[in-house]
Amino acid sequence: MIRHTVTFSLIHEPGSSGEREFLDAAVTTLTAIPVVQDFRVSRQISEKSPLNFQFEMKFDGVEAFNSYNDHPAHVGFVETRWAYEVSDFQEFDFEPYGPEGR
Repeated sequence: MIRHTVTFSLIHEPGSSGEREFLDAAVTTLTAIPVVQDFRVSRQISEKSPLNFQFEMKFDGVEAFNSYNDHPAHVGFVETRWAYEVSDFQEFDFEPYGPEGR
């Protein structure tokens, strides 16, 4: 299992139609990719981070994760929306630690 997370900020004003449209498009586009599991969008509430949102999703393994990264819907979203509307981000990809996921 791989847990893929990306935290990010948008160029759009908080609460704006641009912000809502970007997030709605992400949900619609990325959840339609068959290998994506448990997709979540979260809003940052801590003042300790300058990044405002997080996408989180799970994949059954490396093959599924690679399939997501190469999927035309993901590539298209990154090229047409992400590249222009995200001002900053950090990506984290985790797999369970040790044989029992400790």
